[in-house]
Amino acid sequence: MTESAAIAGSVAGDGRIRLFCGLRPSAEAVACLAAWQAEHLPPGAGRVVVPEHLHLTLAFLGHRPASEVAAIGAELRAAAEAAGPVELRPLRYRETRGVGMVVYEDADGTATTLAEDVQARLERIGVYRREQRRWLPHVTVVRFREKAGLRLEPPNTCSIRDVRAALYRSDLGRAPGRNSGARYTELETAALGGR
Repeated sequence: MTESAAIAGSVAGDGRIRLFCGLRPSAEAVACLAAWQAEHLPPGAGRVVVPEHLHLTLAFLGHRPASEVAAIGAELRAAAEAAGPVELRPLRYRETRGVGMVVYEDADGTATTLAEDVQARLERIGVYRREQRRWLPHVTVVRFREKAGLRLEPPNTCSIRDVRAALYRSDLGRAPGRNSGARYTELETAALGGR
């Protein structure tokens, strides 16, 4: 039994859980980003995203019935198996009203192709509706109540090459004793290209 099936089985079939599909960077890339956060984000600038939650979102599904987890996991695995190697290079730091992010350049388009494949597969099974805007490869590094207006140099040495596709459960509310915001649990991961 896969972990996603076990999780789905532990929640009533009509119970709803908050889900998203993403890319989990390697431990090396996460450590590089965490070091950049510590060096560049001033104290009090916002809520720094903890290292174990750094990721690139492929598709945010919102609250879905737990009974759909196995099918979503299967589509994510199939898309990951069909994907080629990913190389993402830091491009710039960008802020929206509520978050600061490192935006990446998708060197040969393989990450974008994977995101579009995941989104199309999830749309076909009726669990997702694609957004009008194009997918933007980015890692959220800090969250704010209102835009901080920081002007930061991107972490030029923090390229992302080794990733796994992952299905995450997101539970809102802070973890006890942590400044982490929502808690993410990996329900399933898959290597790209079947490696």
